[in-house]
Order: sequence, then structure tokens, then C-alpha cells
Amino acid sequence: MRTPIIAGNWKMNMTLAEAVALVRELKPLVADAKCQVVVCPPYICLHAVAEEIKGTNIALGAQNIHWADKGAFTGEISAPMLKAIGVQYAIIGHSERRQYFGETDERVRDRAANALAHGIIPIICVGESLEQRENGVTDAVVTVQTVAALKDFSPADVEKVVIAYEPIWAIGTGKTATNAEANETIGVVRNAIAGVYGKELANKVRIQYGGSMNAKNASALMAMPEIDGGLIGGASLKAEDFSKVVNF
Repeated sequence: MRTPIIAGNWKMNMTLAEAVALVRELKPLVADAKCQVVVCPPYICLHAVAEEIKGTNIALGAQNIHWADKGAFTGEISAPMLKAIGVQYAIIGHSERRQYFGETDERVRDRAANALAHGIIPIICVGESLEQRENGVTDAVVTVQTVAALKDFSPADVEKVVIAYEPIWAIGTGKTATNAEANETIGVVRNAIAGVYGKELANKVRIQYGGSMNAKNASALMAMPEIDGGLIGGASLKAEDFSKVVNF
């Protein structure tokens, strides 16, 4: 059985005080969660949030991670820096990073590899645009992205990775793939892993759905056999809303 994982991606939201207040309110609401709970604040809030969630069942995630341990990369944050303050997960290759900052499949792979090298679990995002879905190439797009992101990984590392399928057209729009569509495409992602590493290992990899999952649709989405959790955007910015998703 794969342990479900619900991760909140706060994106570029929350001041330091707001971040601490949010997790302080969230802690008792998710204390009995049956899934792994992760919050991913902006970089400047990570340390304060780490302190606030000590001793709880909430894990800390970053919204990105660099492919090098150190160096002349102004504005970037490395895996050793994140590891030192208690970061356990890192979102990598989010569609917004791909769209606005030129993130490539190769760089996604490099970032994920470095995260794993330092004991940080990457949440690797894959997903198609509306145009790609309408052109019938969704399966090809997510297969290429998945295989590229895991290129040359050891089976042991692949087993640790979390994949987040996020149809780009459903992010922040309120639109959501139907339960069947989300389940089917996540099945395609799993088959892509199986094609390289075998079905047994692929069945151990947790794959989230990341397209506007919220309190109203979380239960039905999580009931689908291929869906192992959610990468939550807007619904993670309020403790009560996020807790309802976590306690699906």
C-alpha cells in the first residue's frame, strides 16, 4: 500500500508572521491525518515554519532546489542549505517554473538528483497544457517528462520520488480534470515508470494529482486507485481549507 501524501504549495504567498500563524492553526487540525502532510512555504519562511512544526506530523518542503551544492548562482538555494534547516521535500519542475523561468526536463532531472543525494525527497511535477490535451498528446507529454526526470536514477532512488501530475490548464483556474481523467493520466505516468524500471517498482511510487484539488473534490479524487495524494495550491493557504483536503 502506498502512503498518501498531501503537500501544500504556498507559492509566492505569506509573510513570515502569516506563515507561522497558518501552521500554528493547522497543527491541531491535521494531527490525526492518515496521510503524510507537507507544507512548502517561501524560502524566507522555511526556518520559522520548521521551528513551529517540530514534534508534529507536518513535514517541511521547499518550492525549488538547485542542482549544485554551492557556487556563483545568485538568488538560488542549495540542498545542503535546505537540509540544514530541516527540509524533507522539494517541489521540482512545477509548471510555473517551466513556463516563467525556462525550466527544462534536463534541469528538473539535475535538481531532483541533487535533492536525493542530500536525502531530500523531490516532488517532481509533470503535466500538459490545454493545447496539448486538445491535440491528444497528453500521454506522450507526461511520458517524456517522467522518463526524462528520472533518467539514470537508481531503482532505490526512483522508489523515493514523488510525482505530481498537474494538468497546467487546471492550475489556479478552478477547473479540474474529471476523476477518471486524472486517474487515467496518472496511470500513464506510472506506466512510463514501469517501462523503464518495471511494474513492481512503479507500483511503489506515489503519484499526486495537482490540478485545483480542494475540500469539495478531494475525497472523490483520492478514492481513485492511481491517485496517491495532492499537490495543493490555493486551498493550502487557509488552515481550515487545507485540513479538509488532508482529512479527505
